[in-house]
Amino acid sequence: MTIRTRLHQVLQQEDLNFLLTNRIPRRLVTQFMGWFSQIEQPLVRDASLAAWQLFADLELQDAARSDFRSMHDCFIRQLKPGARPIDADPAVLVSPCDGIVGGFGRCEGTRVYQAKGFPYTLEDLLIDPQLVEQYRDGQYVTLRLTSSMYHRFHAPHDLKVEHVTYVSGDTWNTNPIALKRVEKLYCKNERAVIQARLRDSNEPFVLVAVAAILVASIKLHWLDVLLDLKHKGPNEFPCSASATKGEELGYFQHGSTIVVFAPKNFSIADNIQPGATVRMGQPLMRLP
Repeated sequence: MTIRTRLHQVLQQEDLNFLLTNRIPRRLVTQFMGWFSQIEQPLVRDASLAAWQLFADLELQDAARSDFRSMHDCFIRQLKPGARPIDADPAVLVSPCDGIVGGFGRCEGTRVYQAKGFPYTLEDLLIDPQLVEQYRDGQYVTLRLTSSMYHRFHAPHDLKVEHVTYVSGDTWNTNPIALKRVEKLYCKNERAVIQARLRDSNEPFVLVAVAAILVASIKLHWLDVLLDLKHKGPNEFPCSASATKGEELGYFQHGSTIVVFAPKNFSIADNIQPGATVRMGQPLMRLP
């Protein structure tokens, strides 16, 4: 048995995993990691990447380059052109990111599930009462990014962004172990609520980018500020930005979760199944 295999087995023990990734000074460790990961000293960079590869299956085969200046530079790596084909069907809303499918389906009124038996409400997540009513009984898909995945997210359709609400919060781990133990976890964590509309039909949808332990701070390309734990929330950012289907919108400083909400007249794509790995550009929902 290799050291790596043994480490994976140890970390899969739920009590130990939860203890190591949650019962620590989460915000302090996250802020430290944000600083440490950007050190460009070659020895620090190489040791950090080696440790990361020991714990995770880094997906670097599609990276646009392999000469990273720092661990952070690797976190936010871009892909080779054409590495993620975009479904061109205009009736399809594609996945904005690489991710593992968690909860999905129709909201029960304003109730949504982060894990079986663990609900949260649109009121707690979205905050804005008008948004809550807009997505009552709507459709949703939760996409979890693991530490080894590509961490940038993209436009799921030709769109225009109308508003961003940034909520400063905690940095609980968003892995399945924590989701089964921490009530309303997504509503506790730092997050950006990105309100958008389809450019042609004007149908609304929302992307909620949820940060987590070690990965707090979210960069959106049309805002000139990095959304991070230094900001108190909620912060409101009215905006007017547009993007074509598949165009990059921003990135996490490491990785976490994106929840996509659409009105009830949308439908979930057939390939969306519990635990399935979805690539950016693959079908997520179908338009009405």
